[in-house]
Amino acid sequence: MPKGIRPTQDKVRKALFDILGDLEGVSFLELFAGSGAVGFEAISRGAAEVTLVEYNRDCLLALKKNISSLKLESCTLYPLEAEKAIKRFHEENEIFDIVFLDPPYYLGMSKKVLQMLGVYVIVPPTGFVVVQHFKKDELPAKLGVLSLFRKSKYGDTVLSFYRKETVV
Repeated sequence: MPKGIRPTQDKVRKALFDILGDLEGVSFLELFAGSGAVGFEAISRGAAEVTLVEYNRDCLLALKKNISSLKLESCTLYPLEAEKAIKRFHEENEIFDIVFLDPPYYLGMSKKVLQMLGVYVIVPPTGFVVVQHFKKDELPAKLGVLSLFRKSKYGDTVLSFYRKETVV
């Protein structure tokens, strides 16, 4: 684990995957991957493919080492900033069933990245976005086509679940 990162706590990670349920065959994107613990957990729970996006050099080195040692063929690592990765995935018509993001706290990144995910099409109508954020970092109920449908608190940490609004 690289120094200076805040990994998702075990209790939060367990709660997340209890909520997500069966991941058999889904494509999973983890933005701000850090240690990759959430993405690796998705693989262990049946995700068909996991994409990790991380820009921090120390985290990238740890992720490469972990992917190699665990022999994770269904895991792809992109050494990009989250915003650039989202644009790239949109341009390449990459679609992810579940997008998880856990940006650094206190920098306003959650809202910024959510806005991008509401504009750039990388999540299908049946997919959703999960944001892990600090409890005082309030996120709006609606951002573009994304609407909040669930919020779960675990101490200072909140998981906010968004999905695309269905147009009638």
